[in-house]
Amino acid sequence: MAKRRIQLHGFNNLTKALSFNIYDLCYATTDEQREDYIAYIDEAYNAERLTQILTDVSQIIGANILNIARQDYDPQGASVTILIAEGPVEPGSTISSAAPGPLPETVLAHLDKSHITVHTYPESHPHDGICTFRADIDVATCGVISPLKALNYLIHSFESDIVTVDYRVRGFTRDVRGRKHFIDHKITSIQDYFSRDTKNAYEMIDVNVYQENLFHTKMCLKQFELDNYLFGLDADDLPAPQRRKVERRLKKEMQELFYGRNL
Repeated sequence: MAKRRIQLHGFNNLTKALSFNIYDLCYATTDEQREDYIAYIDEAYNAERLTQILTDVSQIIGANILNIARQDYDPQGASVTILIAEGPVEPGSTISSAAPGPLPETVLAHLDKSHITVHTYPESHPHDGICTFRADIDVATCGVISPLKALNYLIHSFESDIVTVDYRVRGFTRDVRGRKHFIDHKITSIQDYFSRDTKNAYEMIDVNVYQENLFHTKMCLKQFELDNYLFGLDADDLPAPQRRKVERRLKKEMQELFYGRNL
């Protein structure tokens, strides 16, 4: 199916849905630092910035934007919804092929019918100093275009420590002979669509149900540098015993988010 284009009877009715969840962790020692972190995240990923990211996503996957709705929330968080529709796909296009999509600095391209949404959830632990920023992104498309092309751009657009990705192809489309097709491209794993630097940066595990066209990948950042997780201070500012305690706490938090349960 990937090599020979299906001759369809009417419009391609397949819906390709990508759900993308990222977590960014940080440690702040005081209430004031925690409040400053939440304020920083809320500003860095406000509705205006998120709108630009999703606009770039629509360009990457080849879509026309129909409408944009966005909202910043009080006390924190933001949401953006973009209605999209499939645009013309050039002959020979690889938009549905299992190849990595572009990075943020190489955005190219143009969608019509479906949607892209993002919701953000900044929060902090009431006692333990752990702060977490979560962004939930959904990209649903109809037709030949694939939301998987936007994966690398999204990962590089956020500070992503833990990432969970779900991809599902729903519905069916018919060819000119009346035969139903429940997927129109070959896929063995979401990992096929990651760039080399993404694969090198993360530990990944898959849970795939091929007969249901369900694909799931979980990712955890390999490299851990404590200074990258401290807000408002440096690792050298902490006594050695506290550094070790904070590092253990952060790693445990990452594991709990990765496995989706309290450890």
